[in-house]
Amino acid sequence: MKNLFKILALVFTGLIVFSCEKDEDQAVINETAAGKISADKSAIVLNELNANDAVITFTWTKPTFNIAVVPNQKIEFGIKGDGFKKSAVIDFSNDMASGSVTHAAMNAAMFSIGAVPDVVNDIEVRLKTLVGSAAFYSNVIALKVTPYTPNPDLVYPKINVPGAYAGAAGYANWTPANSPNLFSPEKNDKYRGFIFIKDASGDNGKYKFAINQDWPGNKGDDGTNTGKLKVDGSDIVPAAAGTYYMKVDWAANTYSAVLANFGVIGDATPTGWGSDTDFVYNPATKTYVINSIALSSTGVFKFRANDDWAIKFQPKDADQTLVSGTGVQSYLSLEGTVTGDPGYKVSQAGNYKIELDLHNSAYYKLTITKL
Repeated sequence: MKNLFKILALVFTGLIVFSCEKDEDQAVINETAAGKISADKSAIVLNELNANDAVITFTWTKPTFNIAVVPNQKIEFGIKGDGFKKSAVIDFSNDMASGSVTHAAMNAAMFSIGAVPDVVNDIEVRLKTLVGSAAFYSNVIALKVTPYTPNPDLVYPKINVPGAYAGAAGYANWTPANSPNLFSPEKNDKYRGFIFIKDASGDNGKYKFAINQDWPGNKGDDGTNTGKLKVDGSDIVPAAAGTYYMKVDWAANTYSAVLANFGVIGDATPTGWGSDTDFVYNPATKTYVINSIALSSTGVFKFRANDDWAIKFQPKDADQTLVSGTGVQSYLSLEGTVTGDPGYKVSQAGNYKIELDLHNSAYYKLTITKL
């Protein structure tokens, strides 16, 4: 019986030791004093010309904790009233208690959270301190920010389309760093966009896909001509000359290329809804141009490919009256970005130059200019 009591005592003691060790492993981090943040400005207007200059400086008091920790600290931005559900952060090293943010960095953060360019946005800012997976927050301060429209060429991932066709399109033949690009608006390894091939005869129209503006890792056809890619694959041969709408899934190693030669049509144009006035590619500007067309102020017009309605450039969701000389974003119906079937208008009848800039699928740009 005595031996039994000894055994039970040893087991009980072991359980106590084990329990204590587990409690030590699970030490709870408590914030003993919250962080506090302030800024040297309450309103800022961002300017791309000053992209690398500091536009605002934040100063903060770090939170304190019941145990010694090495936290990560960030300044977090969100649209007012959104509760930081969609937020952007800028990192600062742990030894800092103040820091400045440049025009470019602030604009990138605003773009990420969905702030509207060229108007005043009400923004909320706070200090976010991370200790492992635990997050601690400071007070929230209000900031009025006027962002600018970011250059989409610098925002979105891209791949390059070098080839023998590129020189005639205003670039350089077989030069990844000087060739048309396909962009990924969703930043998901799926790229799309337009290229112009003036001459498809012989070897003149051939192309491949490259990344990082260089040849390592380039992809071509896998030899089956069925829309499949492989690293260092064969040159791709276009079926005919013209403008191609291309899609590439870089991860899945697939591609497609569809002819899409655009024109303008509508009851605001001289030929009405009966026929198109075609665009001409200008290699000097790398844009598609109609140098002069009469437009009425009583009708609408749209841009469609191949004299058909399957591929159209339109406003996003409602008829849009264009301002002479002011570029606007246009949307491709094929990409599911258009609601309804809207068209464009002009407020004053007359002759206009129309220019479509399709070099970046993240921001197709339309400009009309009264002559």
